[in-house]
Amino acid sequence: MTKRFDENKFKMSHLRDVAERCSNWGRWGPDDEMGTLNFVGPNEIIAASGLVKRGRVFSLGLNFDRNGPQKGLWGNRHNPIHTMLATGTDAVAGNQDAGGLRYADDAVSMPLQCGTQWDALGHIFYDDKMWNGYDARLVDTNGAQKNGIEKVKDRMVGRGVLLDVARHLGRSSLDDGEAITSADLDAAAKTQGVEIRRGDFVIVRTGHMERCLEGSEWGGYAGGSAPGLAFETAEWIHKKEIAAICTDTWGCEVRPNETDECTQPWHWVVIPKIGISMGEIFFLKDLAADCATDGVYEFMFVAPPLPITRAVGSPINPMAIK
Repeated sequence: MTKRFDENKFKMSHLRDVAERCSNWGRWGPDDEMGTLNFVGPNEIIAASGLVKRGRVFSLGLNFDRNGPQKGLWGNRHNPIHTMLATGTDAVAGNQDAGGLRYADDAVSMPLQCGTQWDALGHIFYDDKMWNGYDARLVDTNGAQKNGIEKVKDRMVGRGVLLDVARHLGRSSLDDGEAITSADLDAAAKTQGVEIRRGDFVIVRTGHMERCLEGSEWGGYAGGSAPGLAFETAEWIHKKEIAAICTDTWGCEVRPNETDECTQPWHWVVIPKIGISMGEIFFLKDLAADCATDGVYEFMFVAPPLPITRAVGSPINPMAIK
């Protein structure tokens, strides 16, 4: 059963105990920059391709536009700014005729983590270290010298599994501040008849994004209170040896956080210590409805990041193929 953590918040010592128990530093050698994506190899990808039975493709990406979820609640993140550099109006007016070609062109400016996106392994630090023990100062004004998103540009392919926790609990959406426990994840998998395997891309639906879209109001979605994964699920992730974890929320973990001694404690463990790639702001409505209809909660998952050199995140348009 999901929990609320209004009282009895844990101490920083507990976070550090879990971080050390779940640490994968050195597991794939001292030079590794891929973390748990090492669990996905040729055999896993070949097996994932066999899950395509109907040729149905579901985009799990939220449209990138000015109506996105960013409302200034977190850092300097803002919604995409789309600018037309050349238009049909220019063309018809004859402004382009000297060049012999009539065309449209455009540009976009946006934080790399303002919409559906991957967190790179250089995104979160554990004290003064990042994934695999690299010095946090290796992420400087020139970008991430280690653990940049481009290092995994060909790794985001494999078996995807949807754990529709909201539907499992018979609800359209979990409430803000409601934490999904390890038992909830196991129960959802059992109800849906799907087994979590090593190397899976696990996608968790809370219904939070759909609640905001239906109400035409993002509210505190990007940085405020939200349903999400309980801190304890860091150990579930480590034990299951999954490749990546994704949700339909802004930050995957429950907010308010379960401790007052740091911000985003689950992030402290899962990215820099476990080395898991994290996907956020996934649009899951259509996929979830289809899974509920045919009872199939596994699929081929394809979600390559943009290979932006030394970036600590990347916008994506993830695909579930059934």
